[in-house]
Amino acid sequence: MTTSLQNKKILITREQKQASAFAEKIVQYGGNPVEVPLLEIICKDRPEDRSVFQSLAAFQWVFFTSANGVDCFFQLLHKHHIQPAILKSIKIAVVGHKTENALKEHGISADFIPTVYDAEHMVREFLTHFTVEGSFLLVRGNRSRTVLPEKFSQIGVDFSAIEVYETGFNYKMAGRLNEVLKEKRYDFITFTSPSTVDAFTEMAVEDYEKKCVCIGTTTEARAREHGFTMILTPEEFTIDGMLTSMCNHLAMKG
Repeated sequence: MTTSLQNKKILITREQKQASAFAEKIVQYGGNPVEVPLLEIICKDRPEDRSVFQSLAAFQWVFFTSANGVDCFFQLLHKHHIQPAILKSIKIAVVGHKTENALKEHGISADFIPTVYDAEHMVREFLTHFTVEGSFLLVRGNRSRTVLPEKFSQIGVDFSAIEVYETGFNYKMAGRLNEVLKEKRYDFITFTSPSTVDAFTEMAVEDYEKKCVCIGTTTEARAREHGFTMILTPEEFTIDGMLTSMCNHLAMKG
């Protein structure tokens, strides 16, 4: 099938830094990005988490479930004067290749990546391939899902969890969002997390079509909760997968 977005306008709702990277790919695919970043990512240094950074060497595994978690984790390592090389003696699990790429920017490689990029597959496949030994560290955000900690609690894993970033709604974009919706300046609405769906539906006051493109099944489920009925979800839960889904959809229509 064609790999062209046929000059279609793609509404991007994710956080600014990641929105820009998404926009570049949309241009490469022949589309027109419409950036309306509805989320803000703020790294945070909680006093209750500081002892964890001082005892990193005691952990057998560190789990990262987002690139934002990786970025903020390394900011905190720098802030607390901890050398990133300490992670080379610890095994690392990441939820997908985007998170792995964020890790590689700091010279660290992942030891485990699930075949499907979501928390359910991450925990299921990890428990299939590895013996649960030692202490685990979960690196999270304030809106991170509870799949990993709940499962680890159920099976008696010794784990700690730290919250290194906060995802908030970027209300400054509400006016621009509704302007885009009112003037119908979009062909696809894209959601890359349940939080983007929540932010969109909270800020949108203009009418909009109940169709969208979701990065994965978890985001798709949230979109359905908010009334979206026509949803494209790629087989591979990545930005490239979303772009391919849109191209294939357009090719089939044409």
